[in-house]
Amino acid sequence: MYIFAASQDKCNEYFIRKQKHNALKNIKLLIVSLVVFLAITPPLQAQTVEDFGSRITVYAIILALVVLLIFIGLPLYAWYKPKSRFRNKTFRYSSPLLPLVPPSLPSYVKGKKVHILKGGHDIWLTGVPQGKLLDRTVKTYALQPTEFRGMFPIPKVLVQVGDRVKAGQIVYHDREKTEINYAAPVSGEVLAINRGAKRSIVEIVIAADNTIEYLPLNPPSPESCSREELVEFLLSCGAWPLFNQRPYDIIPDKDTVPRDIFISTFNTAPLSCDNNIAVNGNGPAFQQGLDVLTKLTSGQVHLGLNANAKDAPADEFLNAKNVEKHWFHGKHPTGNVGVQIHHVRPLGLRDVVWTLTVQQVIQLGKIFTEKKWVADRVVAVGGSSVHETGYVRTKTGANIGELFGEVDNGARLISGDVLSGSQKLKRNFLNWRDEMATAIPEGTYNEFFGWFIPSVAAPSASRTYANYFFPKKQFDGDTNKHGEKRAFVMTDDYDNMLPMDIHLLHLMKSVVVNDYDGMEGLGLKELSEEDVALAEWRCTSKQPLQQIVRKGLDMLREQEM
Repeated sequence: MYIFAASQDKCNEYFIRKQKHNALKNIKLLIVSLVVFLAITPPLQAQTVEDFGSRITVYAIILALVVLLIFIGLPLYAWYKPKSRFRNKTFRYSSPLLPLVPPSLPSYVKGKKVHILKGGHDIWLTGVPQGKLLDRTVKTYALQPTEFRGMFPIPKVLVQVGDRVKAGQIVYHDREKTEINYAAPVSGEVLAINRGAKRSIVEIVIAADNTIEYLPLNPPSPESCSREELVEFLLSCGAWPLFNQRPYDIIPDKDTVPRDIFISTFNTAPLSCDNNIAVNGNGPAFQQGLDVLTKLTSGQVHLGLNANAKDAPADEFLNAKNVEKHWFHGKHPTGNVGVQIHHVRPLGLRDVVWTLTVQQVIQLGKIFTEKKWVADRVVAVGGSSVHETGYVRTKTGANIGELFGEVDNGARLISGDVLSGSQKLKRNFLNWRDEMATAIPEGTYNEFFGWFIPSVAAPSASRTYANYFFPKKQFDGDTNKHGEKRAFVMTDDYDNMLPMDIHLLHLMKSVVVNDYDGMEGLGLKELSEEDVALAEWRCTSKQPLQQIVRKGLDMLREQEM
């Protein structure tokens, strides 16, 4: 089914009507089955009891009808009983024909509403970050203006090489939106201002002091100040870039009031950061950040909680106040905030929401609890090419090479996860929003008749590999694509990898042919690159889906400007 260019209420009405229509079809099928059963039972019973073949026929028909009644009646019961645990609690991705056996949910979600999402795939790779903290000393940090979409290519830089800055001091601001400032994560000396194509500023590198010196801040009280006063302060101190606007994944304008704000407390990407570790000891700052966010939105602050793990989420998440909590169970990309938005309260054509990570909420809260710009970041360091995996306590924009320590020769260094991260060199720096650094082998080899010769288990969603029988086996993944770009063929692989009511194949093709109406009507504004990263990994045609999504979003944004 398609996401039409209509209001959210009309979309919900459409899906409800569709589900009721399917339910009525099942009722009709059930009635027909009963009529057939009643019609053929007397002749069969009229056969001699000694006729063994007739008795087997009768028993087989009865058994088939019982199975049919179970497969039709149980979903109907789930549909007409709203409190049933079998039913998916969302109009956008529910169906009357649900699995006969519901998934096994952990005990800590007993009695709670859980969004059980179908589709997706978990990729199990070696090099999972262990819970221990690594002893890493990062000496250089950088602000990277090119990370922020929509910014003028050459921002107004307020420092020069050789200047000394304090943590929280404004380093540059946008030339067009001069009210949006960007602050230094550490105190120290400005080492370099590196430029790229067309003299755009790529990096502003700072050598950190051994002891960080902070610029004191005087934040207003979130409980008593007005929203306008709060916005002006966040703009002036450099905290505004913490907010990410959906659609388009851009820094919002100062006059934008989000419909809602969404935070996902867990990540299902391979080798991802455990937010339970990141929030440990930061409970007051996390709650303070949530309280500030409630002042900035006209709607609600939504918190996505993990219903996949054996252990319950951290107490800081479970006891969070002034938020609406939503439990999610499913495979990757269930942890993506875009997927959670889709199932909690989807984006309409004119809606705007904001998103933050858990550590960004903590960073926001520390401005008010500690009255200074504390750009702390817990980074998960993992991958099969890393000699020692674990977590590093550092600052935003840390040097990649210093974060990793020792890695294998020929490894690809990634800021972010293996599906949607950015390739880096040792001299480069961690991206602004990334909370993990990954190193995996470069797949520079070629497979002779790789598609033809039988293979052992491999990290693949295809059932033609032996890994189908070992769903949680870890693999040494690499960057080999196992093929080249091919014709864009029709397949249902995308729908199986994306637990959203979006026909991704048709959407991608509408972007390729510059069909603006198709992009909007098929739900492009609900997507970000990370949401389609798994589908790109699974893609039979080897299409760059993340690039296609970004191209479409940029085109729609230009139309609205």
